[in-house]
Amino acid sequence: MDVNAAVAAAAAIAGVLTGVIATLAFRWSEREQKRPTRTSLHTDPVLPPGVDTVLSVLRSSAVVLDEADAVVKASSAAYALGLVRGGKLAVEPMLQMARDTRRDGEIRQVELDLPRRGNGRGDALAVSARVAPLGSRLVLLLVEDLTEARRIEAVRRDFVANVSHELKTPVGALSLLSEAVMGAADDPEAVERFAGRMQIEATRLTNLVQELIDLSRVQNDDPLDDAEPVRVDELVAEAIDRCRHAAGTKQITMAAGGTADLRVRGNRGQLAAALGNLVENAVNYSPARTRVGIAARRVAAPGGDLVEIAVTDQGIGISEKDKERVFERFYRVDPARSRATGGTGLGLAIVKHVVASHGGEVTLWSAEGQGSTFTLRLPEAGPARDRAQQRSDRAGLSDETARSSRSPQTSPYETLPAPEVLP
Repeated sequence: MDVNAAVAAAAAIAGVLTGVIATLAFRWSEREQKRPTRTSLHTDPVLPPGVDTVLSVLRSSAVVLDEADAVVKASSAAYALGLVRGGKLAVEPMLQMARDTRRDGEIRQVELDLPRRGNGRGDALAVSARVAPLGSRLVLLLVEDLTEARRIEAVRRDFVANVSHELKTPVGALSLLSEAVMGAADDPEAVERFAGRMQIEATRLTNLVQELIDLSRVQNDDPLDDAEPVRVDELVAEAIDRCRHAAGTKQITMAAGGTADLRVRGNRGQLAAALGNLVENAVNYSPARTRVGIAARRVAAPGGDLVEIAVTDQGIGISEKDKERVFERFYRVDPARSRATGGTGLGLAIVKHVVASHGGEVTLWSAEGQGSTFTLRLPEAGPARDRAQQRSDRAGLSDETARSSRSPQTSPYETLPAPEVLP
């Protein structure tokens, strides 16, 4: 009996001790959870009042670092540029700048070229990084993307260089020819010959200046500000009239055809200039006694019907390596031939800008020795679609018949095959 009592007493004492130990452990655990740790101090510091709001409206990519170089705050643009990865600043030069600024409090700025994320072409991302202290423990990094600005500056620099070169040639020729005229004052035949050459160079200079003005206008003006429905038949007729003399001199046959009564919406002058440039190029780069065709048709598209205007020639054609560059300003496939034809290298650049500003595109098919086909694709004017639909409704046509009514109609021009089957 005494033994059982002793065992019971020992068990009671052990239970009391276990309860006391558990209570002490629970209280200690609660106190430890409430105590700030080194990790919590680094990962969740408090930004100065108003900084979070300011960073959210900045156009620059913003990153805030604490004293352990951990990212406290980063804008979505910083993640998009690949500056922050895994909660750390991923650009070592910027990280070193932040450490130096934290050490001495000096504001630093540098321009860097960073590799693009997920791009195997090796293109660089040009950025300007500025680091400044933010309070006593934090550092603010602001990054501006300069890639587009540098590209525009390079284009502008190349444009100025090209213009200077193109203007230098006819101006220099005029200077030399004027000296030749003065030296041949007693030779009427020489004076007449030199004067003829001066007239050619003056015409080339005039064309170059006019095309520079046209290019500047189409780049700066919005054609949709004064847009109007423009008949494609009238644009084609105007382009043919513009090149009729040059085509007649080379005995080139010019023919137009396709769907009648098509309309596009835009600036009539710009559209006429774009199509005229294509037809003029087709005539200039085609051999004598060949054929230049202009075909227009309607093409169904998900966002609305398009009007295709294809200009096809049987000229020298364009090689594969030149196809991607023919729309660049001042680029010439054959510089010697361009000088002979008076080309400036701006015609196709004007075409590209005009079509793009009208919400369309220009495409090229070409093969050396077989000719070329330039195709303009422009949104069809709304009233033309409405009238076509009204005619279909009045005639009680079914959907299938209505679609068939979109096939080429009778045209006052000679009928041409579809652009994709032309040489």
